[in-house]
Amino acid sequence: MSLKSYIITRIILALPMILVLLVMIFFILRIIPGDPVLAILGGKAPVEVIEAKRHELGLDKPVIVQFFDYLGNVIKGDLGTSTLTNRPVWNEIKDRFPATLELTIFSFIVALLIGIFWGAEAAWRKDGPIDISARVYSIFIYAVPVFWLGLMLQLLFGIYLRWLPVGGRISPRVSIDVKTGLYLFDTLITGNWEGFIDVLEHLLLPGITLGLVISSIFLRMVRNNTVLTLSKDFIKAARARGLKSRVILYGHAVRNAFVPIFTIMGMQFALLLAGAILTETTFSWPGVGSYLVLKIKYRDFPAIQGTIVFFALFVVIISIIIDIVNALVDPRVRY
Repeated sequence: MSLKSYIITRIILALPMILVLLVMIFFILRIIPGDPVLAILGGKAPVEVIEAKRHELGLDKPVIVQFFDYLGNVIKGDLGTSTLTNRPVWNEIKDRFPATLELTIFSFIVALLIGIFWGAEAAWRKDGPIDISARVYSIFIYAVPVFWLGLMLQLLFGIYLRWLPVGGRISPRVSIDVKTGLYLFDTLITGNWEGFIDVLEHLLLPGITLGLVISSIFLRMVRNNTVLTLSKDFIKAARARGLKSRVILYGHAVRNAFVPIFTIMGMQFALLLAGAILTETTFSWPGVGSYLVLKIKYRDFPAIQGTIVFFALFVVIISIIIDIVNALVDPRVRY
């Protein structure tokens, strides 16, 4: 099977998965207790106002009719209209997604730096102090809840030391020329250094929090795969040729060990969006994660469904991109 055929097959197979997810979310939201109309209007609203609002939102129709109406809109690219703000869900997600993407990219870089370099050094010094500390760190940090770690960093660096802001994305006194929605990039290309520093200060705590949690996975994968690679014959040959240890470790061992790791790292990038929900809530970060939490609070059915469908599509796209890059990086990959 060619790469092109494989990609088409993956897209076709992803459609039933998204459909099942959509069905589950749609009906679960309508089974759990609570009324979205009462969440919007309050329990003391007149009955006729409540019924009028329910009719306006189409919630007085049979559930199966509501589902097929919604499914038809999704197929046409319409994620619905928020019952809370009366704005298209897609527009609200589009406004908030750059914040989540910026946090995800920064966290991913933090996780990569810790995972690759510490994992490689731990493998090179197997069973030494660096290796033992790396294993203890990976177990501890993986077990720590992301919101607890965020709160501890807020207390230390935001409250006690007063080095960094504990929430938000930018200070009220700072203005930037928004072009892409990625504030670090926008301030960089416009030469707004005051804004760049302010945005970076706001990004550090949530980015490091999320990056530390994910770094434990990267560290263990890099360490274990590099240990296996260091036992290969071509590494012994490199040692025999008298190559420097840094060249052997990073130029040969880590480079070859990285191929099977790449797929998992790519999927972790997509899954960072899920971790961003708790992180964004902890740090009042105005991204898609905090948006979803807000919509769940007010039982905004279209917004909740639209956000989850968006997440699912994002994961599918990242997965396909990983497969393409894998095929280009590793010629042994065949489909």
